[in-house]
Amino acid sequence: MVKIITGNKGSGKTKILISMIKDAAATTNGYVVCIDKNDKLRYDVGTSVRIVETDANRIYSFESFYGLVAGLLAGNYDIKDIFVDSILKVGGADYEALGAMLAKIDKLTGDEVNVVFTVSTDKTNLPESVAKYAIN
Repeated sequence: MVKIITGNKGSGKTKILISMIKDAAATTNGYVVCIDKNDKLRYDVGTSVRIVETDANRIYSFESFYGLVAGLLAGNYDIKDIFVDSILKVGGADYEALGAMLAKIDKLTGDEVNVVFTVSTDKTNLPESVAKYAIN
């Protein structure tokens, strides 16, 4: 299940995401993964949360990001929650490509894995292919 948290820069998306990560880590019966451009969230989330850095793994497009998520899930069936901060830093502001990737990840994860992204723009700027996943 894919969800996105939208809002302009500085609107508190990452704080909401950190709170969601902590809640998931405290209640999950599986693994929680946090994907970010670097490891800046490492000290904000618990040690049980696995951190994956897109820069360190040379993930610079939505297509390669999808491959990363598919590989994580193929290698570990116990992942229950994936949290992604600043997805636009991975693939840019190509909202149509973002929508296509979100649809693929939604199909890949189904109801088995919760995937939450932060998107740094107002919901009104997003096409329906992306906005339909917004939780705010």
